[in-house]
Amino acid sequence: MCRNCGSIVGGGQQQCAVCGTSVSSSAPTRPVVADGETMRFARAVLNRPYKFTIILLVANIFVFLLMWQASGLRFSLLTPLPGEVLIPFGAKINYLIRYNHQWWRFVTPMFLHVNFLHLIVNMYSLWIVGPYVEKLYGSAKFVIFWVLTGIAGVVASYLTVRPELSVGPIGRFIFKSTDVASAGASGALFGLVGVLFVFGIKFRHELPEGFRRAFGTGLLPMIMLNLFIGYMGRGFIDNAAHLGGLISGALLALVVDYRRPGERSGIAVTWSALQIAAIALVAVSFLKTAQHLTDPLPGELVAQQVPSEPENLEYLGYAKAMNDAQEAFVVAINDRNPGNIESAVANLEKAPHLDEKSDELRERLKFLLRRAKQSAAAAAASPQRTGGKPVEDDELKQEFVSWRKQYNQWLKTSGRNHSGLIQLIGPESQK
Repeated sequence: MCRNCGSIVGGGQQQCAVCGTSVSSSAPTRPVVADGETMRFARAVLNRPYKFTIILLVANIFVFLLMWQASGLRFSLLTPLPGEVLIPFGAKINYLIRYNHQWWRFVTPMFLHVNFLHLIVNMYSLWIVGPYVEKLYGSAKFVIFWVLTGIAGVVASYLTVRPELSVGPIGRFIFKSTDVASAGASGALFGLVGVLFVFGIKFRHELPEGFRRAFGTGLLPMIMLNLFIGYMGRGFIDNAAHLGGLISGALLALVVDYRRPGERSGIAVTWSALQIAAIALVAVSFLKTAQHLTDPLPGELVAQQVPSEPENLEYLGYAKAMNDAQEAFVVAINDRNPGNIESAVANLEKAPHLDEKSDELRERLKFLLRRAKQSAAAAAASPQRTGGKPVEDDELKQEFVSWRKQYNQWLKTSGRNHSGLIQLIGPESQK
């Protein structure tokens, strides 16, 4: 906390970004005198309350404690809560939204967290960013920003479960190959960052110098760093949710004005009504979650719906073999590790017959797997090939994408007759 103007100072910073006062312990204790305009603006804005930031912090921690209790109170900083806890509490699962019409899963994930570290990082970020947005825009707009950008992040996550597009570094950064349980507040947090980014640019001509440095383009390094972390953690970080929150927050800030210093603190009736509607939406969503808390998990639903129909059980065996084979292909091409290919091919050969098209798709996938193994072996035998991955890998990826499109088309048509489009749930992802 800056001792001169009271604004929040990030860890490692040597001076306050708002007023310029040095915060280094080795620096002289006499504060740097900022210009009067910056100080008047800072005091007028930073003295405003930020009660809903604290309410959101408490709500997120409370929900996590309930989930932790449901998991048996086993403490671990990194170990994720099991899907048996995350899914009943409202994590995003495309299958349950699309086929069971559980729309409230677009809202509840922004209050859920996968493990203690996930909670700590997101709540620290909320404590740093939240007060600025709430003080600048007021509590009503702040709540609306949080809920809308959080929902936008979940919608982006929902729309990017596209196995046919999750190929290559960029594809795997944005798109997901499996329908996993996704939860976290970082979609909404990225939304708040998007609000501050556009705020600093939109009002740059009326902001004092210190605030122009702190917001707007001054946030670019932090945004780029977080996107880089997301790129490095693709596969378990839900980057689509982050981008959805960031973009939606930026768009909201383009059309919403802020509370200028000296303006009355009265809340417009429209914003007050929208705030109440946003809070009501969250409350109703968690009420629906509580009503469905003991519902069977997706895998249990499958077992209940098709306990004695051989075609459905055969489809499960076929789908599992096909999913495992696709994963083996991706690992072989991207990581140069063909170790799982032989077992994947063997499982494909054992997979049951469903129809002629399914057999054709299976044989083509086996052919792609064998070519991927040959490519990986050739690369291992010629380590001097360091000028990038060989051309045949790019051709293989293109053929694989083409194959996936046909496979997904079969799932939506003929596959529906065998399975009801059962989705396999993978490991949890965090936002």
